[in-house]
Amino acid sequence: MTQLEAARKGKITPEMRHVAKAECRNAEFIRSGVAKGRIVIPKNIKHRLQNPCGIGEGLKTKINANIGTSKDSSNISKELTKMRESVALGSDTIMDLSTGPRLVETRRKILKYSKVPIGTVPIYEIVIDGLAKYGAVKDITVEEMFRVLEKQAREGVDFFTIHSGVTRRSLEILKENPRILDIVSRGGAFLAEWMLENDRENPFYEYFDRVIDIAKRFDVTLSLGDGLRPGSVRDATDMAQISELITLGKLQKIAFKRGVQVMIEGPGHVPINQIQANVALQKSICNRAPFYVLGPLVTDVAPGYDHITAAIGGTLAGSAGADFLCYVTPAEHLRLPTLEDVREGVIAAKIAAHASDLAKGIEGAMEWDIKISKARQARDWNRQFELAIDKSKPRRYRKASMPGVKDACTMCGDYCSIRVSEKCFRTKKG
Repeated sequence: MTQLEAARKGKITPEMRHVAKAECRNAEFIRSGVAKGRIVIPKNIKHRLQNPCGIGEGLKTKINANIGTSKDSSNISKELTKMRESVALGSDTIMDLSTGPRLVETRRKILKYSKVPIGTVPIYEIVIDGLAKYGAVKDITVEEMFRVLEKQAREGVDFFTIHSGVTRRSLEILKENPRILDIVSRGGAFLAEWMLENDRENPFYEYFDRVIDIAKRFDVTLSLGDGLRPGSVRDATDMAQISELITLGKLQKIAFKRGVQVMIEGPGHVPINQIQANVALQKSICNRAPFYVLGPLVTDVAPGYDHITAAIGGTLAGSAGADFLCYVTPAEHLRLPTLEDVREGVIAAKIAAHASDLAKGIEGAMEWDIKISKARQARDWNRQFELAIDKSKPRRYRKASMPGVKDACTMCGDYCSIRVSEKCFRTKKG
């Protein structure tokens, strides 16, 4: 029985109770949200998880960190270190996007050691296996595609990105309405190549019932991927993107009816004035299913700083109702991220998520800010460090500025406004 099926029957699962406690909500609120398809709990029945999380309406905005090997970097130990650091900094889920030669081994190690839900993009393994076997994407069979899906589900993957919305019709729309960057999704590009070379429909769309069957058997949450997401702010909210979203909305309803949890993936590059409309459109078309966005990046002119452009977009998207932010690191568009890149990406996404929660009035969000503000007023440095999203950097900064005034920073020193005003108001009260 999937989490969705249990919720519909009025059953509160252990995972729902865990999420309720983490969210300071009652368990019935979580059950009801899951039953309506507005909350998902990615938890494969084969995966033992210490920290399952809820993603969706009325809950804290969650963040995801991408890790994984590449053809040029297949050090599994480094990726496990990135995973642990991401989770320590507050990442709610991890996606393994490995494309290196030790792809299967990497995924199994990540699943073994992860304390949080794990997602994958199965088309990566499908294509890498196909290229090794045939030397060409077009020769991969439909049966081979579904064998990989079932294998990954059986291993315990909690959520799949499946690009079922890249259809023959959506590719025609893309051709009729050219972009600066046609397809920037790897999964979307692989499927488009297979479809065009074989003159066939996308198997994950044509045989979507088979995708559902596998997901239902293992309670894998389907993250319906935006294979036609814009890769340039100039291309945002175009006909190809919207046509794909409409298809995803239809597929969400089919999977939901069959008892499978679904979230919808959203655009990558979107100018700031279009973000709220994109979120509203997704919620309207997709039955208010959880919305998972990459960024979005609000400008294309900041390579090396795209964790910042994504945090700006993520804050606005989250405050408008997006439920799940995929981090973007400073290495986006440039290289495989290092451990430090991963740290910066997670922290930027975590800031965006919390800022969104403040705007949405999520339970407990303002209390966190109040606590650190009180510690700042008291010049209680250790308490401030304990409450900070990044607990190490402020400690380093504070230590590097010493010696200085004990209860002020070296920016203000004896002229600390908090100390001056404190003395002023204390004198007036006297």
